Amino acid sequence: MFRKKQLLFFGGCLFFGSIWLMISQLETPASDHILKADQSHLIGDKLKVMEKDLETNKKLMNEIQNDVSDFLKQGNVHDPDQRNSLKNVIRITERKPVLPQNPSTFNNSRMNDVCLNIPYKVTSSDVNMINVYKQLPFDDQDGGVWKQGFDIQTSDSEWNGKQLKVFVVPHSHNDPGWIKTLDKYFYDQTQHILNTVVDSLMEDSNRRFIWAEMSYLSMWWDIATPQRKENAKKLVNNGQLEIVTGGWVMNDEANTHYSEMIDQMIEGNDWLYRTFGVIPRSGWAIDPFGHSPTMTYILKKMKFENMLIQRTHYAVKKQLAKQQSLEFRWRQAWDSDTHTDMTCHMMPFYSYDVPHTCGPDPKICCQFDFARLPGFRLTCPWRVPPVAIENHNVEARSKMLLDQYRKKSKLFRTNTLLVILGDDFRYTQKAEADAQFNNYNKIFSYVNSHPELNAKLQFGTLSEYFDAMKTEIGGENKLPALTGDFFTYADREDHYWSGYYTSRPYHKMQDRVLAAHLRAAEVIFSLALPVAKKAGETKKFSESLYPLLIHARRNLGLFQHHDGITGTAKDVVVVDYGTRLMRSLMDCKKVIVKSAEILLLRDVSKYDENFNLFEFDEVYSQQSSPPSPNVVNIPESQKFVPVVLYNSLAYERSGVVRLIVSSSEVEVTSSTGDVIPSQTSIVWSSQSNPAPNKFELYFNAVIPPLGLTTYKIRTISDSAHNTPSKVEIFNQPGSEVKSHDIFTIKPGQVGDIHLDNGHIIATVSSQSGYLQSVANKQNGIKTKANLNFVSYTSRMSKDKSGAYLFLPAGDATPHVSADHRPLIRHISGPIMSEVQVLLPNVMHRLTVYAGDGRGPQHLGLHVINTVDVRSGYDNKEIAMRVTSDITSDSRFYSDLNGFQTQARTTYSKLPIQANFYPMPAMAFIQDGKTRLTLLTGQPLGVASLRSGQLEVIMDRRLMQDDNRGLGQGVTDNVPTPESFVIMIEQWDKHDVTKNDAKLSYPSMAAHMLSWQLLHPVRSMTSSADVSNLQSTHVPLTSLPCDVFLLNLRTMHDVTRPLPSDETALLLHRVGYECDLDSGKYFQAKCATPRDNNLTMESFFTSQSVCETSLSLQHQCKSITRNEKLNLKTMDIKAYKLKMT
Repeated sequence: MFRKKQLLFFGGCLFFGSIWLMISQLETPASDHILKADQSHLIGDKLKVMEKDLETNKKLMNEIQNDVSDFLKQGNVHDPDQRNSLKNVIRITERKPVLPQNPSTFNNSRMNDVCLNIPYKVTSSDVNMINVYKQLPFDDQDGGVWKQGFDIQTSDSEWNGKQLKVFVVPHSHNDPGWIKTLDKYFYDQTQHILNTVVDSLMEDSNRRFIWAEMSYLSMWWDIATPQRKENAKKLVNNGQLEIVTGGWVMNDEANTHYSEMIDQMIEGNDWLYRTFGVIPRSGWAIDPFGHSPTMTYILKKMKFENMLIQRTHYAVKKQLAKQQSLEFRWRQAWDSDTHTDMTCHMMPFYSYDVPHTCGPDPKICCQFDFARLPGFRLTCPWRVPPVAIENHNVEARSKMLLDQYRKKSKLFRTNTLLVILGDDFRYTQKAEADAQFNNYNKIFSYVNSHPELNAKLQFGTLSEYFDAMKTEIGGENKLPALTGDFFTYADREDHYWSGYYTSRPYHKMQDRVLAAHLRAAEVIFSLALPVAKKAGETKKFSESLYPLLIHARRNLGLFQHHDGITGTAKDVVVVDYGTRLMRSLMDCKKVIVKSAEILLLRDVSKYDENFNLFEFDEVYSQQSSPPSPNVVNIPESQKFVPVVLYNSLAYERSGVVRLIVSSSEVEVTSSTGDVIPSQTSIVWSSQSNPAPNKFELYFNAVIPPLGLTTYKIRTISDSAHNTPSKVEIFNQPGSEVKSHDIFTIKPGQVGDIHLDNGHIIATVSSQSGYLQSVANKQNGIKTKANLNFVSYTSRMSKDKSGAYLFLPAGDATPHVSADHRPLIRHISGPIMSEVQVLLPNVMHRLTVYAGDGRGPQHLGLHVINTVDVRSGYDNKEIAMRVTSDITSDSRFYSDLNGFQTQARTTYSKLPIQANFYPMPAMAFIQDGKTRLTLLTGQPLGVASLRSGQLEVIMDRRLMQDDNRGLGQGVTDNVPTPESFVIMIEQWDKHDVTKNDAKLSYPSMAAHMLSWQLLHPVRSMTSSADVSNLQSTHVPLTSLPCDVFLLNLRTMHDVTRPLPSDETALLLHRVGYECDLDSGKYFQAKCATPRDNNLTMESFFTSQSVCETSLSLQHQCKSITRNEKLNLKTMDIKAYKLKMT
């Protein structure tokens, strides 16, 4: 009884304390300047907030009750260990009041208190790519006719009593943009290819073909004749024409983010199912430049059964071929129960063209590419052309080809063989199709009619091959298991394809910006649509906006193509991609502001689709230029200007926001009427001249999950709540004290510059402008972190760097000399402090933000490098390098598609370019004491060439082609703002084994900072009357901290280009490192992570819920609203909701 009273006492204190806090929120606004006309709205809004908090308290008390019940079942409270457990229960579930604005507040974060069952040990497998790389000599020995392999011999007697079963799979690889634009390719070639394929397959039921790109198939469908459409459906349904992968494009796997990979797959699969009623079974990736297990996982969650890959390191192909392990079960490294295994076929030879697919000898295989017969446009480079198959030569030619098939089959474990038949943009004419199909038919007929040859040859689809192979081997479980990835790709010699990790960084950055806008638009549109429906405004709201979402999905999906985001297309194609991205960016902004209007209107019937109540935060006018920020015009009349902030993340967000305003003397008021401390700063129009009537405004904002909140700004002189930044200028000859508006500009004093936000102190050299060290004020630990810029020069003999290849002449050299003294601006104040360093080719900004303890923003060093290599950088590449005193040796970690991390080893046996890897989202180094993480807002190439060092290539300007088909260099560089966050974290316990880990995760703070970097707060302003708007919109309770809402996507109507009544919800439970100290220094307001307690009713309101595949196309399993979702660490799940 006593212990129950204790628990009731604790719970009661918590409950009534939180009630007191809510009531206190109803006090009169602190500012005497709030207009009385607004007060009724403020009180109404506060009552809604209070109602929401009461509901949260109800759920909180239920949590406490459950925790107490669980605890009481455990036994004796008087046991010391169990008393500690009780303290943990109470601490975990408590809801603290709003913390004072003191970033140095030390909190026992719930993320460190509750650590889920996160896998840290790499699962067992037969082939671990980390070990393969460790063991391989990478000696590139000449293998004879199979130059990168080894000699293969076979004989007729070897096949006695066995039968070789060969599936020849015709295909045509159609790049949605490369040398030509998407539209140009389609009208010149692809439409004719699809016409030819459909017509040719209809002539013979034994013929087969596979097709991958839905972007092209949808364009063809729009113009195809009714008869061809009907024929295409027949061919798909009877299995002659198989759709493989079914994505909008065949996406790159290095630079892409997993959310964008999923989106483009959903878009393609959705169009395919609505048009043909089929769902793909097999993945097909013959041209991405390296392969990621993230793609494997996505396909598995979309219920694919098989996949095929091609471009992997030639030494890896050789090693796996020797072990007959080119077919394997690709397993996620963190998957201990093997539920992610995917059957994968790796093609063994150099390319996917005909000379490199029938067998080991390309000179012979080329003779069986009948599109190279005399009279066609292509020839064989070995100068032995194909000959048409006739009665007099069919025996000899058939046996020649069969010999290649037999030799190739010896690289695999079964006598079922896959041979693909095609190349880029093949089958454009019926004559070409007839040449291939008819000549192969003659060979097939001869071999199949001679049983002594012990072979059966036929046309087949990819899935037909996999089905036969699995049947022969006795099921996929008989295949070896493999873990790891296939980066960095090399196709010959030391030609490593690590250049494309960075090529065209502006458009890589633009990709991430559109992805964030599209996700934000998808979420807020899905939230607004039920509101519009309830008010009878569906048509006005959705008919003009939903098509914009569809176009944005497809334009972003198009750019995921392996010659899009990679930066490996012709200049004119890059312009086309960029224009599509820019237009969709502006379209998404329109969807966001119109949806916000629906959600904030008190009377939704007043919605006007033709009137824009809000203005965009920024405007893009050119595809190759950064946007122009919208200047918030603050009148001198002390009239408040409303600024609506939108948080697209599913947890309450607290952090500093930046606006550009017209006045330096302002006051900021929250939606509850409280005056918020703020800081104004100078906007510089040139090296030494401030811009007139344009200022930066910084203040800390708190925005609800997936919600909107309004802050009001007005002009007021000498406000006690607004602080003008202090400005010091270093290395400017003849500088003196100046004034600009309310700002005083002083020459800098001798000595280091210190950026102090109350939690960390970043020390910066006042001579070079470079970061030197970072000190944590909480634990007193100072970490060396020297930041500088270096450059690589392309080697100029033989092969040179280009769009694909990185071929440096040697080690990097300093970007500027040691005695170079750039102009440095030191900006400081209570909200933010930064240095701005004006270097040749780089404008470097390093910023620290103060925080309120509820978000992780103050834990990082925020970097923006505006890079411009158009002058003085021919055949050079510029990199940012951070050198620390961390003993990381040769090990570092980089992410794969923002989904998982992969351990990397820097090998001296490999050249510099081989030790660079893709960094779509982050990389880190660590030892037993410290971890240094670099988060990135755009995909780039990363390496750790020395112990304690991380470097990232930011831009590259190459004056020549690298002989991979592009036919040009990379000279269309544009000034590019690149965003990063540097984090330094300490292990709670010194552990020397940390750097030996093959499996590692970001901390929860790193996850959140990455999400915030990729999904910034969106602002909207209005000069119209907003008295009919609510000041806030709070649509849901926060998700658990470790559950990321990937998307909330309104689904397409089956028959019309309109939204359906279903919304797709995609959730990802991330893996996170529990033993880093960063979790102690902020208290995120999100739900406590729990393995199995997550239910739909805990955060969303909907009429019905069902679980489906990640492609959204498979049968849906209904679940109740209070049913546990069972979302395990690293898992992604998809649900269909009917929102209310």
